Amino acid sequence: MAGHGGAVSANSIHRPHIVRLAISGIIKNDVSQTVRALKQAREASDVTGLLLVVDSPGGGVTGGERLHEAVKRFAAVKPVAVSMGDVGASAAYMLSVPAQHIVALPSTLTGSIGVLFQRPDVSVGLGRLGIGMDAITSGAMKDQTDPTSALTPEGRQMLQGLVNDLFGQFVSMVAEGRHLSEEKVRSLADGRAYTGRQAIALGLVDELGDEDAARLWLRKQLKIGNASYPVVPLIPEHSRYWYQWPGKKALLKGLLGGTFSSVIDREGLDGAVAILQL
Repeated sequence: MAGHGGAVSANSIHRPHIVRLAISGIIKNDVSQTVRALKQAREASDVTGLLLVVDSPGGGVTGGERLHEAVKRFAAVKPVAVSMGDVGASAAYMLSVPAQHIVALPSTLTGSIGVLFQRPDVSVGLGRLGIGMDAITSGAMKDQTDPTSALTPEGRQMLQGLVNDLFGQFVSMVAEGRHLSEEKVRSLADGRAYTGRQAIALGLVDELGDEDAARLWLRKQLKIGNASYPVVPLIPEHSRYWYQWPGKKALLKGLLGGTFSSVIDREGLDGAVAILQL
C-alpha cells in the first residue's frame, strides 16, 4: 500500500491512523474475520477513522447484515467514509449505509435494494425420468425449500413472507443510515440499480468522486491538514476471502453479446441473497 495516499505497512504504524477496508467480489455469509477486525479497530485508541472501499454486487443477506452492524458500531464512535468503484449494490450497499459519507463514481452501479430467494424445482424432471421422491416431514412446510419437492401455494406464501421480512429489514437499514423515510426508501427499492449520478439525486450517496474524495472527507472530519496521514489496510490483502467476479464491464459485454444469464458464483451463499445480477 505504500506510496498511495499516505498508506503504509500495517506492521510499521505506531501513531494515529485511518484504517482502510476493501470489500470486493461476492460477499459470503461467513464474515467473522472482518467483523472482529472492525471491532478491534473501533476499540483501538490510535485508529481515528475508517475508509471503506467497496466494489461488490452484494451477496448473502446474513453477511451483509453482519457487516452493516459492524460498520454501524464503528461509525457510532469514529467517522466512516465509503468509496464505491464499479459496483456497490444490494448487500454491498446495505453494509455501506451506516457510513457518514458515501462517495460513488458517476458510473458506479449502486442501490439494488431488495432480497432474492431462489428455489429450484427439479420434481417435474425427476418424474419424467421415472424417479419419485417421497418426503416424510413433521410439517407441511418442512420440504418446501427442497428442490425435489413441488412448491405448493402455501409454501410459496411462506417463502414470500420470509423474503418480505428480510426486505423490510433492509429498507429500515437504508432509511436509518441515509436519514430517509421508509416510504421514500420503498419507492426506490424495487430491486433496480442506479448509477452514481442518479443515486446522488435520490439521496442514496453523498458525493461523486473517487477514493481520494473519500480520503479528503475523512481528513476534513478529523481536521488533518497533512495529506500523508497514515492510511493502513485493516486486513492484509492475502487474508481476504471475498469471491472475485468479472466486473461490470465484462458482465455488460456478455449481455450485449447475447449471454442473458447470471455469471455470479453462488458457492458459499445459503438462503436469501441481496445481489445485483446483470
